[in-house]
Amino acid sequence: MKQQIEFYENKLTYEMDPSDLYDAFENSTEFIAIDTRQVFGFKKEHIPTAINLPHREMTKENTKDLDKTKTYVCYCDGIGCNGSTKGALKMTKLGFKVKELIGGIEWWKLDGYATEGTNATKGAIFKCTC
Repeated sequence: MKQQIEFYENKLTYEMDPSDLYDAFENSTEFIAIDTRQVFGFKKEHIPTAINLPHREMTKENTKDLDKTKTYVCYCDGIGCNGSTKGALKMTKLGFKVKELIGGIEWWKLDGYATEGTNATKGAIFKCTC
């Protein structure tokens, strides 16, 4: 049982669901969403306040101005995409605190939260304290 408890505690340390991210945005300035998809996907639709940093382009140079005291939540399309995992791994290797958004932008929308971009969707009112 101890091993199973450790597994779930570790999992929650490194993942969050859309509801947790929404709550984090509403109640904290310590979380920043990173859309790890290519630019065209970000332009089409993204989580409000997210920054676009495609996982293939993450480097020490282009992340040097990011605040290492924040927690970065990487996301991609959803369960059929591993861009968020690749991005989370790279950001962790670069020395950042990172979590991965379970279900990506698809589950964000399924939970009823708004998106921005050329194909924006209406959803819950978003008031980031960022």
